[in-house]
Amino acid sequence: MADTTEKAAVKATAGAAPTAPTPAPAPRAARLWRGATPWLFLLAPLALLLTFTYAPIANMVAYSFTDWDGVSPELHYTGAENYAELFTRSELFEVFWVSGYYLAASVFQIVAALYFATVLSFNVRFRNFFKGVLFFPYLINGVAIGFVFLYFFQDGGTLDSVLGLFGVEKDRAWLGTPESANTSLAAVSVWRYLGLNFVLFLGAIQSIPGELYEAAELDGASRWHQFRYIIAPGIKPVLSLTVILSISGSLSVFEIPYIMTGGATGTETFVIQTVKLAFQFNKTGLASAAAVVLLLIVLAVTWVQRRLVPDSADDKRMDLA
Repeated sequence: MADTTEKAAVKATAGAAPTAPTPAPAPRAARLWRGATPWLFLLAPLALLLTFTYAPIANMVAYSFTDWDGVSPELHYTGAENYAELFTRSELFEVFWVSGYYLAASVFQIVAALYFATVLSFNVRFRNFFKGVLFFPYLINGVAIGFVFLYFFQDGGTLDSVLGLFGVEKDRAWLGTPESANTSLAAVSVWRYLGLNFVLFLGAIQSIPGELYEAAELDGASRWHQFRYIIAPGIKPVLSLTVILSISGSLSVFEIPYIMTGGATGTETFVIQTVKLAFQFNKTGLASAAAVVLLLIVLAVTWVQRRLVPDSADDKRMDLA
């Protein structure tokens, strides 16, 4: 009986596949080189990021504690005097009321972009043409847009001519009062940046698996139900991103009002005011302090928005906790 067992064990061993040899560990130099390779690829972009982003920010923070005029090679440390002047002069923060026009316009812009992205994500005739029409304004240079709409809104300009065809009052000063001027400038911003939000929403919607739409159609779901239960939850991270971009953009508006009005007629924004402090009144130290405050405001608003509306990854972490 023992002999039979031994013979069976020998046959089983002989029939088994040979065990693969364990590979020898890579040399230490090879492991170090493999670990350093990703950092070599990141070296150039990190150098550019430090040189053109973080180094200027550090210099701006340093200048905010000085009385530098932007021209003189000498500058003197003044401590927190610039920040004290900034917070004791209420007129320097009153320009933030102008950002309210752009903030209200950004709400309309997000809603319109989401609507067009949802409609054009389905099979619609000439949808590629409409995609190009919506995205084209974002490709135009901001200076060119400013000059085009400057003539568009001038007295007796294009807008007055078009409205005159419908019997509406002509020769209205669209940029003559703070209310109409800020409304007009905010409308220009909506026209220009609608395409960016549209593309972001469209890409997010098209990344949703098509099987979900097919299953919803089989269950008899309408387009509204597909949007509510499939599209809206699927694009939540992108929607959060567009809200952050809209709020920060509303607080830091510069290009369109600076070109079209130069900040006149009550259209001066915080950034335009900062630029004037630095280059018109030669108060670079105070302007740097204003820029630092604006940066902190944008970061604070972004943090609050992320806390109020966390993305899907944050929701999962909260569920696990």
